[in-house]
Amino acid sequence: LNVRSNVLLPLELDGRRPDERQFQSILRLLGMEEKEFYYPNQLSGGQQQRVAIARALMTEPKVLLADEPTGNLDSKNSAEIISLLRESNRRLNQTILLVTHDSRIAEQADRILEISDGRIIRDTAIKQPEAQPSGR
Repeated sequence: LNVRSNVLLPLELDGRRPDERQFQSILRLLGMEEKEFYYPNQLSGGQQQRVAIARALMTEPKVLLADEPTGNLDSKNSAEIISLLRESNRRLNQTILLVTHDSRIAEQADRILEISDGRIIRDTAIKQPEAQPSGR
């Protein structure tokens, strides 16, 4: 499937009509707007990962499971993906369960559960800095 068909497939299978503005907005946020009709063999591994994230965001789930969503991305793109996930968390009031081995990514979460040998060894709530009001 090309990017468009891949991202929209879950909605179509559910009999839901896709919101074109939301679709285009997600592609733009992920930097994939010019790749809409590309096939997987025309995309890098990181771009393929972005398509998977777009597909998940398109359905607006209440709980989003993300296993190493930045694993194949450089630091700039990783930061953008985490920012997008945080915005999705706030805007859609989603719970995001993100698995990562990257402590810099983990420290951006609201809560960290660290697991070792099948046991929780750390459960820490993180107070995120409040967004600064605009200077109006």
